[in-house]
Amino acid sequence: MTERCGWCGQEMIYIEYHDTEWGVPEWDSRALWEKLILDGFQAGLSWITILKKRDNFRVAFQEFDPRVIAQWGDKDITRLLADPGIIRHRGKIAAAISNAQAWCRIEDQQGFDRFLWDYVDGKPIQNRFTTMAEVPAQTPLSQQISKDLKKAGFKFCGPTIVYAFMQAVGMVNDHVITCPAHDRVRALG
Repeated sequence: MTERCGWCGQEMIYIEYHDTEWGVPEWDSRALWEKLILDGFQAGLSWITILKKRDNFRVAFQEFDPRVIAQWGDKDITRLLADPGIIRHRGKIAAAISNAQAWCRIEDQQGFDRFLWDYVDGKPIQNRFTTMAEVPAQTPLSQQISKDLKKAGFKFCGPTIVYAFMQAVGMVNDHVITCPAHDRVRALG
């Protein structure tokens, strides 16, 4: 019997995200940055909260264009704090701006996509967990990436956030082996 990963629940927005996006390798630098920022906004909240507000985030954050956001300042923070369509957390909003600046530096030096994918030699890690209980919240690799991101100027990127990000962008395939998406995502790697 095949069953989806247990975390995705029964809401259609969650099921669609699980079935079409989660674990699918993402290679685009801007899209990787967007997902890392959204994972940072998720800290302390459930992912479904972010999914339900993701379109609002995209409007409020100029389609997550890091080169635009890197130029933002206090007026933009104030504007975003007044936007009920997003998570209104001053620290997370300010972090998105400084993270955009860090992204620009990395993108210009080597490419943000390469910076991240080099940690896994350009290929997703293929796990074969049988239950969600086996899936870690963080790993030594997510700890190292978190440390390196912070050194580069990123905020809201602790090892648990980084591991959730790695799962979401397909750097690691953590669909359980009974999930119909496991083999499909594995083939994409």
